[in-house]
Amino acid sequence: MNAIKNKKIVIVGAGPGGLTLARLLQMNGADVKVYERDIDKDARPKGATLDLHEESGLAALREAGLMDAFMANYRPGADQMLIMDMHAHIVHDDHANGQSDRSRPEIDRGPLQKILLESLQPGTVVWDSQFLTMAPHNDGWKLEFKNGSSVIADLVIAADGANSKLRPYITPIKPFYAGVTAIEGAVYNAEMQSPKIHKLLHDGKIFAMGNEQSLIVSSKGDGSLVFYPGFKKEENWSRECGIDFTDKAQVITWFKKEYAGWDSSWLELFENASSAFIPRPQYCMPPDQTWEALPNLTLLGDAAHLMPPYAGEGVNMAMLDALELSQCLVSEDFANTQTAIAAFEKQMRARASETARDTLESTAALHSPDAITFLINVFG
Repeated sequence: MNAIKNKKIVIVGAGPGGLTLARLLQMNGADVKVYERDIDKDARPKGATLDLHEESGLAALREAGLMDAFMANYRPGADQMLIMDMHAHIVHDDHANGQSDRSRPEIDRGPLQKILLESLQPGTVVWDSQFLTMAPHNDGWKLEFKNGSSVIADLVIAADGANSKLRPYITPIKPFYAGVTAIEGAVYNAEMQSPKIHKLLHDGKIFAMGNEQSLIVSSKGDGSLVFYPGFKKEENWSRECGIDFTDKAQVITWFKKEYAGWDSSWLELFENASSAFIPRPQYCMPPDQTWEALPNLTLLGDAAHLMPPYAGEGVNMAMLDALELSQCLVSEDFANTQTAIAAFEKQMRARASETARDTLESTAALHSPDAITFLINVFG
């Protein structure tokens, strides 16, 4: 453990990547704290379920000794997919075909977070700690938080997501708009509030495609569902369209106009949405990005390689980042943190570059005239 021996490590961000890294480092005796802006673990609603992949998310959990906990909390069958067209006709049905991809089991974000949090030493996560700024301090950093507190660290890892405030300390490279915007909605108690869609879901997912638009619906273990219409718009559309996304009536009016050719049965989702809608323009880091490794600062997950969600790779990439970074930091092959970080970042960028290109291709294909054919070729 040469690279991090006797070093104080700070991780900023308590998402799956940051928590996985903290667990793996603590297993190797490291002194690590995680600083998170949320007030507590329940501060924000959890999005769609996550499919963890054998070679990435599951590999990290296995190394972290958490597979038993995962198997006790995952959702068998939640990976099963219904592919439909805009007219609500079923094109492909995993349920009818008895298909299930055992290498990509699904788990809700809440249970995954709980597994990771409970694996950490008490007090590891410092909640209500929104990062403001940091400055060099001796050979490390002094971090300042919005709550007035500060901390000195020998090594800082940015795991603070898509809008990372720490990334600019490493590189000025910014993400570019991927050409598609999604709107997130949720329906609580879906069996009662959205019975037709709930029955179609069968605790799985729906991918509906047509007119170069998508509508993705995902069930959750708590009986709710989340849904995401995705469509091609200009980058600033959500800010300039004049729609108040907290006003359900305005969003319904928009959907009826924008998705005019779609079957009226899809309106059930929008009419019974339980909370405000959230517009989500999709961004991607340049696949060819590069930078010089620093001796005391690195990054992982969306902070490192943000990409659209249309290939299901985000959380898996973040957890694999955590696994590979921990392996580099505790390896006896590296005499200092800079060489360990450089080795990690080189392999991380190469892997992320390939995945980003695949994800951009998938994003374009799912919003093309041949979207259904593409989906069937991938999943059918």
